[in-house]
Amino acid sequence: MAAIRVLVVGLGTMGLSHARAYRDIDGFELAGLCTNRPETRDDLRTEFPRVPLFSNYDEALETLKPDAVSINTYTETHAEFCLKAFAADAHVFCEKPLAHTIEDAEAVVAAAKRAGKALIIGYILRVHPSWTRFVEIGQMLGKPLVMRMNLNQQSSGSFWDVHKKLMASTSPIVDCGVHYVDVMCQVTRSKPVSVHAVGARLTDDIPLGMYNYGHLHLTFADGSVGFYEAGWGPMMSETAFFIKDMIGPKGCVSIVGASDNGSQDHDGHTKTGALKLHHAGLDAGGRFLKPDEVITTATEPGHQELCEAEQRLFLDAILSGRALDEHHEDALNSLRIVFAADESVRTGEVVRL
Repeated sequence: MAAIRVLVVGLGTMGLSHARAYRDIDGFELAGLCTNRPETRDDLRTEFPRVPLFSNYDEALETLKPDAVSINTYTETHAEFCLKAFAADAHVFCEKPLAHTIEDAEAVVAAAKRAGKALIIGYILRVHPSWTRFVEIGQMLGKPLVMRMNLNQQSSGSFWDVHKKLMASTSPIVDCGVHYVDVMCQVTRSKPVSVHAVGARLTDDIPLGMYNYGHLHLTFADGSVGFYEAGWGPMMSETAFFIKDMIGPKGCVSIVGASDNGSQDHDGHTKTGALKLHHAGLDAGGRFLKPDEVITTATEPGHQELCEAEQRLFLDAILSGRALDEHHEDALNSLRIVFAADESVRTGEVVRL
């Protein structure tokens, strides 16, 4: 069978990793690269010397007529680029968040269905074995659950430049929050009921109406509650930038962070040091029945291997033609929640879901 020819548009951190995956995975062919960042073109030509390089997405689509498109641009372009790819008879891998509004995201899912094309959204934690185990253990802790998660990033230099560009349209609790809200929904498998969020604009370097720090509180029909916090910028604290806890009647499980490089280390956002499982059971004397368990994650994959796992999932979806309805609905569900959080920040009101 002929290899699936992929056009990669957007060559930042994620796009570059995905391009490497398409180059290295049997069954894919890296057909072309598209970026509007001229400063990266020499590096791309050096790493991918025989791959056509474009600066215009429409031209790349028309010239290459790819079998698939990998979209790794800023969020406000996702829906438009997805729709153009489907119109060009291509399958789509799209980085999260799927779109800038829930209406646009729903339109992309509907377009994929009409075109009969695979649409995979980049929820990288779903292919991460340590995070999969984290979810599985959380489901064993009883109900209701308390879920505490954050990802604050003290950014400077080029990292701060990227965050400022993201905040032209997308808040921190939307951009990264979809991952962790999705984890909460996986663990509870309960209907989200309401969300309340607050935000703070800690810099004049971002558009009016945007905030660079925010946190949300989410309630579920089964009584579970979740907290997610995200902040970006040079003023953010490094003291507690990585908290991932789930607490239930039977105990708690926590991800022990692994990064020694601070919150700007992209690999450290997914990498885990270990899982720590605490058992709540007490004996007649009020002492814990079991000691805490440390579950090693030393052999977990790194960032590039995780991107390759995502792309193998994409390849399987294309070749098998399997139904992706649940994948799409889960992605839309997490998007509805974080967009509702944005609404709550703007209005100061609890949003019923």
